[in-house]
Amino acid sequence: MAITLVNPDGLPKIDVYRQVAVATGTKLVFIAGQVAWDAEGATVGEGDLAAQVEQCYLNIATALAEVGGSFDDVAKLNVHVVDWTPDKMPQLLEGIGRASAKLGVTPAPPATLLGVAALDIPDHLVEIEATAILN
Repeated sequence: MAITLVNPDGLPKIDVYRQVAVATGTKLVFIAGQVAWDAEGATVGEGDLAAQVEQCYLNIATALAEVGGSFDDVAKLNVHVVDWTPDKMPQLLEGIGRASAKLGVTPAPPATLLGVAALDIPDHLVEIEATAILN
């Protein structure tokens, strides 16, 4: 595994993710922003942020598997949520939790959460992109 996740002393300890990812691998992988599409391009979880977050994570895992990686190789996530407000955090965390349980991911890598006005189509509530390091 090319990624070590760390919560440094002097920074808040976040249960859901770690503040720092140390990468030692040799192959840098950039995964395009994933939305809640299934393999046929149908939206999963229309109107359900938790379901869409879960599908985004699963799509990232599928992309990583194709190049010989797993979620353990993710160094950084960027999460874009339509019309973000803090009251959506429980739904976001629920989706992350469900996907993490399916994928065996604990904790999640460092992430940036951004509120956006819109995504590619109105049915999509979230888009997540990933950067991974493989040996």
